Amino acid sequence: MVDFSGICICSEHPAEPTIEPMDPPPLYRRLATHYLDAIRAGSLQPGDRLPSLRSLMRLHGISLSTALQLCRTLESDGWAQARERSGYFVRRPLRLAMAPMDEPAGRPPDPAQYLGVHEKVSQFIARRRQGDVLLDLSNARAAPALYPAEALRAEMVRALRQQPRLLTATPPSRGRTPLREAVAQRALQAGMTLSPEEVLPTNGCTEALNLALRAVAQPGDTVAVESPAFYGLLQVLESLGLRALEIPTSPQTGLSIEALQMAIEAYGQLKAVVVVPHLQNPLGSVMPDAHKQRLVQLCEAHAIALIEDDTYSALLEAEAPPRALKSFDRSGQVIHCASLHKILAPGLRLGWIAAGRWQARVEMLKFAQTRNNEALPQWAAGRFMATSGYDRHLRRLREQLRLQRERTAEAIAAFFPAGTRLNLPPGGLQLWVELPAALSAAAVFDAALRERILIAPGTLFSNSARFDHCLRINCGWPYTEALEDGLRRLGAIATQVCAAAAQPPLQSSSARAA
Repeated sequence: MVDFSGICICSEHPAEPTIEPMDPPPLYRRLATHYLDAIRAGSLQPGDRLPSLRSLMRLHGISLSTALQLCRTLESDGWAQARERSGYFVRRPLRLAMAPMDEPAGRPPDPAQYLGVHEKVSQFIARRRQGDVLLDLSNARAAPALYPAEALRAEMVRALRQQPRLLTATPPSRGRTPLREAVAQRALQAGMTLSPEEVLPTNGCTEALNLALRAVAQPGDTVAVESPAFYGLLQVLESLGLRALEIPTSPQTGLSIEALQMAIEAYGQLKAVVVVPHLQNPLGSVMPDAHKQRLVQLCEAHAIALIEDDTYSALLEAEAPPRALKSFDRSGQVIHCASLHKILAPGLRLGWIAAGRWQARVEMLKFAQTRNNEALPQWAAGRFMATSGYDRHLRRLREQLRLQRERTAEAIAAFFPAGTRLNLPPGGLQLWVELPAALSAAAVFDAALRERILIAPGTLFSNSARFDHCLRINCGWPYTEALEDGLRRLGAIATQVCAAAAQPPLQSSSARAA
């Protein structure tokens, strides 16, 4: 089966995080990059034969094992093809031949988008629980083996040895803790200046978003969100009695600043804007710094709270950590929310919020709603984040996810019906797939579920019908033969549904007689 207060816990001498220089990639990967650069430059054309294994060994002074790894890396990434008894040949990955996704139309949002999504999501969750699923492609999550379980376990054992009352004493509501210290120190890399006391631990990013929205808005108020948006956010808004106004969002650059400006002018005062600036869920878009600065300035000019969901930025493939929206904040108008759920330890359900000028209200709401987070997870995660092991973990995770995304994208390009498009983001856990326009993702979902394959249809990610022909596909699990077989079968299902949709409806005998 494929699965896809007593006691202060601060240290007298908090460890400074040691940020190591990037470890060089292994030799076979460096050599693979060398040949990939030659392919991209046109020195090697599709159909050209790559040097034989023996030639690679002689040219680079490497072993047979390294030469094989080099060629298999190019093959798994889609840039080479093995031919029996002939060697490896250059090919162009099928994913690169797919048409890019369209940019959103520059129009103001439709008021009909205020309709709720909760019923659709509830039906989706109920149906996924009806029976065993052989292949789950619906979630944005990574395989447990990709996280440093042993290192976290060791930190917990060490914490209990040093602070034996962590499980029996009331966790502190204020003050410095290892998690707060680590978050504040690492925030500097994203351009933020936070004191540890400004970092309020939460039960994941979902609670942080709940607290932020409750702090800035009242039932009946309007909140602008990206379109498409994570369905969990749409559920949160609906549960709080808030109206979601969807703003067109680019697969490349994120929320449209122009469309947001039109929405402000057309619909009056918005209470908040919620955005995922890095690897937006589900699109995978990354907002450029110039867009971030304009967005912060726009929200400041109109006194609109800007809520930043920073769940995925550590998964972005970049030379340096991206700048947070809050790094442009000069008035406390940006509320920064983040989590370790996707990047370090899903089982801890550990997140945090830095609420700017709403800090006192958020702390009061947190106390009234769930009190303080458990101390032990904060200790373990915070101490691990303050080590170079955390940076090595993130580098390994990003590399593994890159391989899984690219191989999944290649399978979609090979197996899905003609006209399918997708956005291949520079990081993250998922792909946003756009099926041919006439094809219903809901129909594909129904047909796939009958074969025990679970996907997330685009209907979940909007209150409108604009994304009914889209899917979100998880790429968090190692790419195996079983996974490839499942993607092949899913592509066949989509092709069958597409063919059925193209058939004219059958007439009844009475209609034919008439």
